[in-house]
Amino acid sequence: MKAIPNKIDGANVLEWAYSGDLPFGVIKYEDGEIAETIFGLVICQYDNSKTVYRFSCDKNWETKQDSDYSSIKELKNNIPIQYQNVPIIWNIKN
Repeated sequence: MKAIPNKIDGANVLEWAYSGDLPFGVIKYEDGEIAETIFGLVICQYDNSKTVYRFSCDKNWETKQDSDYSSIKELKNNIPIQYQNVPIIWNIKN
């Protein structure tokens, strides 16, 4: 696993999860073909913002999809089913 960066897409990393050898899930094209495989989930927040973001990342922590939430609790309670192939274990970024 590549080291988790302090920032992703300019947002501060608060918490992260890495799925290991099996992905959390995939992003598919409309025709059903796999577009991206997701191994990393990251909770981020931009400076001076109350909004938190879930970034869905590949093995190199490159963002492939994102969603915004009003709180970390809301974010964790609304992980898309497509990213629940393996248990999510959140780690606090220090």
